[in-house]
Amino acid sequence: MTTLDRVKELCKSRGITVKRLEEKLEIPNNTIYQWKRIAPSLDKIQKVADFFNVSVDYILGRTDQKSLPEDNAVHTFAAHHDGEEWTEEELEEIEEFKRFVAMRREARKNKGD
Repeated sequence: MTTLDRVKELCKSRGITVKRLEEKLEIPNNTIYQWKRIAPSLDKIQKVADFFNVSVDYILGRTDQKSLPEDNAVHTFAAHHDGEEWTEEELEEIEEFKRFVAMRREARKNKGD
């Protein structure tokens, strides 16, 4: 399975189009479709992996394991709030916050902090 195939599969599982993914991640139109013939840049692969909460290795086809070890963190977080019901929209907001925190952590790591 190619990188493009994996991204298309992930988009399908989320009910979004590749075009919508590009819009959400602020990636130029048709960039992801070009990955069929041109190697993607690491920054774009990382954005896609973070969006879907999968490893870069999964996107690149180096492993078939989608889940990251922290994949269940949102549901674990929600389970610790007994009596609270979480909507799918709220869970997605929590996922977005997780991605934000992970990106900040990575940025600090790259700066050497």
